[in-house]
Amino acid sequence: MKKTVVSRTVTVPDIMRISRYEKAPEYGPRVLFFSGGTALTQTSRVLKKFTHNSIHLVTPFDSGGSSAILRKAFHMPAIGDMRSRMMALADESISGNPEIFQLFSHRLPKEAKKKELFVQLKAMADGKDARVAAIKNPMRKLITNHLSMFVEHMPDDFDLKGASIGNLILAAGYLHHNHKLDPVVFMFTKLVNVLGQVTPIVNDNLHLAVKLENGDTVCGQHMITGKEVEELASPIKEFFLVDNLKKPVKAQAILQKKKKKMISKADLICYPPGSFYSSIMANLLPKGVGQAISEKQCPKVYVPSLGNDPERIGLPVDQSIFRLLDLLKQDTGRECPSSSLLTHVFIDSENGESLKPATKAKLRSEGIDVIDRRLITPQTTPYYDPQLLVMALLSLA
Repeated sequence: MKKTVVSRTVTVPDIMRISRYEKAPEYGPRVLFFSGGTALTQTSRVLKKFTHNSIHLVTPFDSGGSSAILRKAFHMPAIGDMRSRMMALADESISGNPEIFQLFSHRLPKEAKKKELFVQLKAMADGKDARVAAIKNPMRKLITNHLSMFVEHMPDDFDLKGASIGNLILAAGYLHHNHKLDPVVFMFTKLVNVLGQVTPIVNDNLHLAVKLENGDTVCGQHMITGKEVEELASPIKEFFLVDNLKKPVKAQAILQKKKKKMISKADLICYPPGSFYSSIMANLLPKGVGQAISEKQCPKVYVPSLGNDPERIGLPVDQSIFRLLDLLKQDTGRECPSSSLLTHVFIDSENGESLKPATKAKLRSEGIDVIDRRLITPQTTPYYDPQLLVMALLSLA
């Protein structure tokens, strides 16, 4: 059957279109994000007011903080970014199980002693903690069962300081579902009534690694971001996955059919702000992602990060656009038109960063439009205003 391509003139922001989405968010567009980390948290909280159908493909490769403790204990992918995004998209209204939302957002105190922390967790598992007792059955029973399972499998040296209860429940669900993430993410989604879809880009227990221009190889997401250790000493030359931090061997992840189907259903695809490699590019590494994007006809938008991103050392905004395209073409083949992978770049040249005339000309020659609009306010500078960003994206959807 021959496909017909329909084009339309777009106004950014399209107030009428946005108003229509706000009145009926349950029928809102399927805006798909490739992202991890917290950069999209506030944007997600705004987005759920306009659509309950957004799709978030999140990296499971985090190797720092509390995720590192869980990964080491249970040999599992990272779940912290998924929990964080689901909480940002959760229904916080009276009808959205606010007691469950509060429990899943709760963290055990960092200053308490090991025995005190265990007693607190055991009280939750037994249903005696006030936060758990406030939840009605059958939800309470499901939660206590998972916390009891976590207590049962928790290593003796497990550090509970600052532990997220939501992460512990997810980890228990991972063990219960034969080391599979998708079923427990689905369960979590229903528990807190997530107004959208959040899922790992792949279920593999892998890690990120980079080769620097100075020849060094750095393994582990937490070693790349410049947040838990010193910033990288040299720009990133190569970016890839490994199966082990101690004895790193290059590994390949493959996009599942159901994740490919999510991409095929998107009304708009967004490469959003966030740590360039560990949050955005990490989701594009699995085999099949670039191909799935190229096969979907819809707007595809890159929103470059603003402010200091230690991962983007030696990589200006202009070059980051072409680095993103290069990674995608490693999957599709170099002959793939750039406009099949990216159709628009958002910038705010007046309040943020601009693009060089040569960059704009090259993008234009490859069929990629630059949309220069006000996306930053005095209150949010040097970052994007979530409301303005959401309105700009929805105008294209």
